[in-house]
Amino acid sequence: MSLTEEILSQLPGDVLGGLRQSDRILASLRTDETPVPTVVTENPQPLAVVDWDVIVCGGTLGILIACALAVRGLRVALIEKGILRGREQEWNISRKELEVFVELELLTEKELQNAIATQYNPARVSFQGGVEVWVEDVLNIGIDPVYLLATLKTRFLAVGGKLFENTPFSEAVVHPNGVMLNNQFTTKLLIDAMGHLSPITRQARQGKKPDALCLVVGSCAQGFPENSTGDLLLSFTSLQNQCQYFWEAFPARDGRTTYLFTYMDAHPQRLTLEALFAEYLRLLPEYQNVELNQLQLQRALFGFFPTYRQSPLKTPWNHILPVGDSSGNQSPLSFGGFGAMVRHLRRLTLGIEEALQTEQFSANSLALLQPYQPSLTVTWLFQKAMSVGVHQKIDPEQINQLLSAVFQEMQQLGTPVLKPFLQDIVQFSALTQTLLRTGLSHPALVAKIIPQVGLASLLDWMVHYGNLSVYTALFSLSPMLETWVNHQPREKQYYWHRLVDAWKYGSGGDYSQDN
Repeated sequence: MSLTEEILSQLPGDVLGGLRQSDRILASLRTDETPVPTVVTENPQPLAVVDWDVIVCGGTLGILIACALAVRGLRVALIEKGILRGREQEWNISRKELEVFVELELLTEKELQNAIATQYNPARVSFQGGVEVWVEDVLNIGIDPVYLLATLKTRFLAVGGKLFENTPFSEAVVHPNGVMLNNQFTTKLLIDAMGHLSPITRQARQGKKPDALCLVVGSCAQGFPENSTGDLLLSFTSLQNQCQYFWEAFPARDGRTTYLFTYMDAHPQRLTLEALFAEYLRLLPEYQNVELNQLQLQRALFGFFPTYRQSPLKTPWNHILPVGDSSGNQSPLSFGGFGAMVRHLRRLTLGIEEALQTEQFSANSLALLQPYQPSLTVTWLFQKAMSVGVHQKIDPEQINQLLSAVFQEMQQLGTPVLKPFLQDIVQFSALTQTLLRTGLSHPALVAKIIPQVGLASLLDWMVHYGNLSVYTALFSLSPMLETWVNHQPREKQYYWHRLVDAWKYGSGGDYSQDN
């Protein structure tokens, strides 16, 4: 019996079986063996009756958007394949980002405070052989998903939302005036919040392999030495198994959570989650200065996050909108999930409400709600620089050296540059300053990166970097358009509001320095 098998078999439930099931899904993604589902079809006949304004599929994160829309008076139903309940493991986020729950009247101030399970400061960024960078108030809040989802569920039902639990999604038929769901429910707009492996998303992508993957394993355990600080991004090993290993750690309510994650392409020879978990157990004692036999594991954590260059996803169907991980609306550096959904919650809520008011249900109109964002797309080059091809040869210390140099320059540039990037927000000014300083201070190191990422990737990145500057300029001019836009017909206002949103989020303009 391997160490992974021995440790995971001690936890309640079939954790090892769950890990291996995830590996089977991962293997099918890597080998193009995943069958493409046909769950969405079209029917030219109008529906006789449309019962709902919005139906949201996928409750774990779908409850956020469902509740926000129901609070605004829309007729909203939420279908969930099981019982809608949050997981035990906290979701980490920054405090400022949580204000949207109060702004959209989803939670009271007291409820929001009750949802916070843990807080810690400071957090560290460090790479082998480089300086340690410490930051305050970045992803340092641990939200209790069980309490949060239970509270949102109560609020959703109180304002007239309808919840259908133990109701898995099976099919959607798109009609000219709406969608028939599961041959049972009818709605003007179907929102897909079922995640990366949503059957709607898989059909829309037609079996395309991910362009990149992030694999994550970890645990929450007791028995660590007392430590009230966290790690946001840390590496203490050189390249291993053609992977650069990164670590994350923070205090949790019932122990300490530690993650090992790594970026890679979707080549079939890459590490499995079970193999990465074995690496996690091998290296954890050195990372946290503790022996494995001193720890009492509360739970094991594992997963993979596929990312696609064609994101956010634009589906070919009218009346269907993917959100969150279903749309791929996060950078290839982030895990997506809760943080990405919260960041876009206000934008999506107001945009969806306006789409319903002006009957903007065509595929092209709904695609404006998930616009191209150069602030996300430029990070593909960073992901490429933090990974290595399965047969590529580079200096085993190269990634650590580059990241150490970049963060050293960011630290010297100060909080306005460092904090947004650590919250997955890239801004033109901060990025330009960092690139210039790193290029001037470490020209030989930067030169090594070009063959690693490839000239084609670099040229592609330059287009998005240029677009980032354009979006930044357009967003700075957008207040001048406000009066003019407000005098346009409602249908045209919808398009202009979506453009301004695209400029705002596409330039990182949604971030303020007090985040």
